[in-house]
Order: sequence, then structure tokens, then C-alpha cells
Amino acid sequence: MVPREIKEEVAALLGAPVARATRAYGGYAPSATFRLRLGDGRRVFFKGVYPTDTGAEWDLDREEEIYRGCAQFMRPWAPAFFGSVRAGGWHAILLEDLGPANALPWTAAKARRAARSYAEFHASTYGKPLPRWLSRIEHRDLAPFWSRLAESGELRNTAALARRRADEALEWLDVALPVLRGNAMRLARLRPPYSFMHSDARSDNIRLHGALLRMFDWNFASVGPHEFELAAFAQAIAAEGGPRPERVAELYAQVLPLRPLALDASIAGIAGYFADRAWRPPIPGLPRVRSIQRRQLKASLGWAARRFALAEPRWLISVAD
Repeated sequence: MVPREIKEEVAALLGAPVARATRAYGGYAPSATFRLRLGDGRRVFFKGVYPTDTGAEWDLDREEEIYRGCAQFMRPWAPAFFGSVRAGGWHAILLEDLGPANALPWTAAKARRAARSYAEFHASTYGKPLPRWLSRIEHRDLAPFWSRLAESGELRNTAALARRRADEALEWLDVALPVLRGNAMRLARLRPPYSFMHSDARSDNIRLHGALLRMFDWNFASVGPHEFELAAFAQAIAAEGGPRPERVAELYAQVLPLRPLALDASIAGIAGYFADRAWRPPIPGLPRVRSIQRRQLKASLGWAARRFALAEPRWLISVAD
């Protein structure tokens, strides 16, 4: 239950009492999220956290920092930020209400609108000065996953996701490994120009308002190669039943060109990340994450196989969601 002190602070900050609060569901991580209707008719989105052991408190602190320090780079793709409240161990930010989820089911038309608007977002800051306190190296973290899997012997764990086809999967991975590893390692060597990045765009963090892609949950925002961000978004759309990632990339490139080597590195690195994460035990408090990561493994690794002219990884069909 939201403490009375928080409700009173919200009313004081917004200049009107809360007339109705409707719980908003759909995120992958636990948080107290509500769509508020104020006494004067305005609608506001409430995103709050309370003391837990999931790291959500730090995430919201970081997200508020992004809203306060990067507003000029986020408009009009981010919701308006109205302020924050703290009381009784709670912390909440108040945002423009972007309405109910509307990205799913993905269609060709929705993917076109999302991809083009996403490219416009990146193009608006491409090569421009951005706050120095934003990380420029987050994308590099995905460079070594294929190497780590091979050196630790954990590539067998990835293959085991295919169950009865595990031997087939391991043989495929062993053959593909040099290509995947070599391309992924290039992530560590990609150089500017960079763009401001949301770094966590997928259906539960976005809304489509006509031709405009609106994004929230900005706690992972950073600076980096737009190809990396596009690759992550494109495979997520495919994993959620939308068009192939190649098509999303094609639509994006109609607005902002993609550098082939940077895209190669990004596709391989993202596939390596999901190859490392998809087989791991469930995360306490986040029961849906591994299932989503298995779907993204199938989408990203299938894309990598086509991109690098590897044999079709037919064993992926045996990986359960």
C-alpha cells in the first residue's frame, strides 16, 4: 500500500488531489506503478519503489537523474517529467501519462513507425556534445561473452537449452564460434560519432503515438553507437512476434544510415549476451526474465546466422520459451 505521506506529497507537488489510481502492470521488474487521475482532470503516471533487494531503488534514482539532466536530448520521445517525492522509505517519480500499452501485437505498420522514429531519436544527437557523466562504454560489456562461454566450458549450457538436440546445438556453436566471437570483440573498438541511447527499448517500455515512438524507463540511458541500440531493438521486436530484425534495420536505415561493421559487432555481441544469460537460473523477484531472454536468444542468434552466412541453427526451435 502506498503510504499516506506519499499521497499527500503527490497532491502538493501536482497542485491537485488524486481522485483515482489504477494499477499499471506489464513491466519485467517489480515496482509500484499507477495511472493517476487528478481532481482537476489531469492524468499522471506514478512510478514508485520501496526498500527491496532487487536494485529497483538505485534504478529509480538513476532514472530521475536522467530525466533531470538529459531532458533536452529526450524530447519529444520521453514523457514529460513533473518531479519526484520521497517519504517513509518510498521514492516516486511523476511523469506524463502516455496511455496503455499499444505496441503489441507487432505489425508491419507499427514496426515501420517505431523504427523510423527511433532513428530520428538517434539522429537528433548523432555526433553532438552530450553530458560527460553519461557512460560511453556500456556497449563494450557485450564484447567478451562468446569468449567467456568458450573458455569456461559454459557453451554446453547454452547448447543444453535445445534439450534432445543439445549435441546438434553444441556442434553448431563450436563451428560458428570463431565468427561470432571475432565480430563481437569489435564492440570494444567502435569509435564515435555516437548518439544518446535509451538502452532498454522494448514493448513494455514504449508507446506509439502516431508516427512518434515514446519511451520511458530511462535508467539505463548512455551514449554509444546507434547501431548497437538498433540491433537490440530489432531483435526484441522479432522475439515478440514482429517482423524480422533485418526488416526493422532496413526501415531504420531509411532515416539514419547504419555502419556495416558496427552493426555486425552489435548483432554478434547481443547474441552472445543472450547465449550467456538464457540458460541461467531464474532471478529472485524477476521470474519472467529468463523466458524473455530465451526468446531473444532465438531471435538474435538466428539473425546473426543469416548475417554471417552461417548454417541455419535449426536447433533453436527446440529451445523452450
